[in-house]
Amino acid sequence: MRNEQERGDPKTEHLPAGRQIRMPNWHSIWMMLELQRCGSFRSAAPRIGMSFNALRHRIEVLEAELGVSLLIRGVTGIRMTPEGEAIIEAAKRMETAAYQVLRTRDSLAGEIEGEVKVAVTEGLGSAWLIPRIVEFQQEHPALRIDLSCGMTSADVLRMEADLAVQLTRPEEPDLKVVRLGYLHTMPFASQSYVDRNGLPTSPAELSRHTVVLQIAEQTATLALYSKTLPDLPSPPFIALKTNVSSAHTLAVANGAGIGWLPTYVSALGTGLVPVDCGLNFRLDVWLTYHPDNDRAPRVRAAIDWVKACFDARPFPFFGEDFIHPNDLPSMDKYEMLSRVYAGLVV
Repeated sequence: MRNEQERGDPKTEHLPAGRQIRMPNWHSIWMMLELQRCGSFRSAAPRIGMSFNALRHRIEVLEAELGVSLLIRGVTGIRMTPEGEAIIEAAKRMETAAYQVLRTRDSLAGEIEGEVKVAVTEGLGSAWLIPRIVEFQQEHPALRIDLSCGMTSADVLRMEADLAVQLTRPEEPDLKVVRLGYLHTMPFASQSYVDRNGLPTSPAELSRHTVVLQIAEQTATLALYSKTLPDLPSPPFIALKTNVSSAHTLAVANGAGIGWLPTYVSALGTGLVPVDCGLNFRLDVWLTYHPDNDRAPRVRAAIDWVKACFDARPFPFFGEDFIHPNDLPSMDKYEMLSRVYAGLVV
């Protein structure tokens, strides 16, 4: 009978002294990492894609393989033991190396084909990048785009995305970070709101109006608003708070109140009225990706495309200086948002 080495069993490694050590299952270690990040079995199980009991069994088997207790189970979640914390740190290094293997594999491909994962904020993804994806796909018909729109930052190091467009600057030193441009925002209102209530012309007059706010990790509108308006005699009435750009835009377009939107919404044919009351904000737009991804042709093509989408020469509203919406060129080459939202705006 052949021994384990002759069979090529990856779980067994022969040491110089003739002793054998059984390697732990990497997939189980990865599950432990996800469990530690989520904080409980119930939160981690759907993220991993298995049942609560199956995940608990896998961790118990891993503990038996390693010969140590990794975590303490409680009614509010899990807490890592000191031994578990030490193994978690080693597991993170293993995870980094595993992702490096995948990036190296991708860099060896010579064709622009396969899938590229792009993470972007919900507003920039749905209103800005989606209309331009068709042209990009026509140029690279063998390339599939996985566009993930959300208001939380994707973890590029853990390959949740090949590249990410976000409004908060990443802090991880191993990432490539490029400033794509600037997102200028100002208050807007629908014509129906203007007909009913008029428009404020100063921050003080805003106190007598109704506003709607988008509160999300990357926009922090409420923090900007509170910092800018600390001394008003009375705050405006907040009629609605939402976490996504599409709902926020529809609320403003349907007359729910005054809300802060990117200045480029005027160029997209929304028909919204800019509110000139001196409360304009500017957010940075960042592109981030792992430097090794730059060597993969499919990712390099996507990076170049994203940069072109935020080029201030054809799209001046992404430049450093504020340009009033009334002075912006129309983007009538693409489907106007007013037609996209037809039937959703009264």
